[in-house]
Amino acid sequence: MGPLQYSAAVPAVQEAGSAAPHFRCRHCLLKGCEQLYRPIHPLSRYCSEPCRVAAERWRRRRASGAWRASERGKVLRRQQCKRYRRRIPLVVLCDCQIPPIPSEPSAEPPSSEREGQRQCEIPEDFSLGMCERPGCYEVFIIRSECSTQRFCCWLCRRALRNVLDRESRYRRRHRRGSRSLGGSGRSPPHSRL
Repeated sequence: MGPLQYSAAVPAVQEAGSAAPHFRCRHCLLKGCEQLYRPIHPLSRYCSEPCRVAAERWRRRRASGAWRASERGKVLRRQQCKRYRRRIPLVVLCDCQIPPIPSEPSAEPPSSEREGQRQCEIPEDFSLGMCERPGCYEVFIIRSECSTQRFCCWLCRRALRNVLDRESRYRRRHRRGSRSLGGSGRSPPHSRL
């Protein structure tokens, strides 16, 4: 079996007459990075290893959110919370240990952002969606069940569309090139004697 067409690293010393694969510079797909880099492989999407790790973390978070939104995920999550509550011992307070209730309201105003609370401007009958661009944690409102919105803004949509178009062009050229080298792909017709 021969060597791979595109190895993970381009060798420093190459044979005479062969050239390193030359790919155009492109932008990193991860939202927040978006710097120009020269890829080693034609299907690479990220500029460095930290960007790949951040994209993998984003994919895991998105997958866990989709799992928790499913019916089976909700049931298992409820069971997990019930087991957690059983493990934590309940503290029973005596009447003498209960702190007195303050008669006047506290001077500090209530904070608008609280952990675990939904934003107040989202109505209850709408659902939330997460942007499909890697590294984008923006959440947007889905107004109807038939909505096809997948991105928080047009910049995220365009960035992912550019990558998917480039990869489909590469695969199309690669398939076309492999067929022309190997023939039409059909076996020759059998002649009857």
